[in-house]
Amino acid sequence: MARDGESRSFRRKFCKLCLDKVERIDYKDDRRLSRFITDRGKIVPRRISGTCARHQSQITEAVKRARVLALLPFTTDQYR
Repeated sequence: MARDGESRSFRRKFCKLCLDKVERIDYKDDRRLSRFITDRGKIVPRRISGTCARHQSQITEAVKRARVLALLPFTTDQYR
């Protein structure tokens, strides 16, 4: 914890998709998309996943398309 003039040091997150040189996120790649979804079915935000803005918008669009085509669930059934 930073106190009274101490500097905070944090590790900068790099976009894993940029490092892997991924041009486009495909909605059919459910294995990759499932890494960006929580156990409740929510899309992981950019500040937590560490993706860049370009890839985050592609992830969001691909997840929504995969949900409509029933490749990914909208929610989990654990609260029934």
